[in-house]
Amino acid sequence: MEDDPGFPLWEGAVGLRPLHAHEAEVFAAAVLESIPELAPWMPWATPDYTLDQAQAWIDDTRDAFEADSKHEFAIVDRANRYLGGAGLNLRSDLHRSANLGYWVRTSAAGQGVATAAARRAARFGFEVLGLQRIEILVVAGNVGSLRVAEKLGATREGVLRNRLRLYDRPHDAVMHALVPEDFGLRTR
Repeated sequence: MEDDPGFPLWEGAVGLRPLHAHEAEVFAAAVLESIPELAPWMPWATPDYTLDQAQAWIDDTRDAFEADSKHEFAIVDRANRYLGGAGLNLRSDLHRSANLGYWVRTSAAGQGVATAAARRAARFGFEVLGLQRIEILVVAGNVGSLRVAEKLGATREGVLRNRLRLYDRPHDAVMHALVPEDFGLRTR
């Protein structure tokens, strides 16, 4: 997977590639840099995030990628600097759908990185995985992630009450969705 000639997948200056086995330190550094922005929405992002946690996540994502069950990517720039993560998870083969998630480290925020990465991940889902629907489920108060979904041109389908649980409390979530036609593609 490290030397796969098909990666990175580029969307302008933003690329997606599988996480490399040796990237725990760079991954953990990006998480720790971004705790104030990530922690309200991602309970795993804590000030005591460890290299062991980062390595476990990388190992899990690499195994899942190989098994074709979820596709988590490192977001990188042309210099291969780690900018964050984007991925397609919660895949349903029956419904040919998946959930799209993304996060960008603080030092790369506000530069269109998340939108470019999410767009490229969605195109991968439609073109490579043959998905017919990609959902973006965002906690109602997460303005940054909601803005990314809107910039992607995803259709806002509604608010799902008590859909997500964070910090032992239910939260409403906004559902956005993409279909191949949103990218000028045909549903297979």
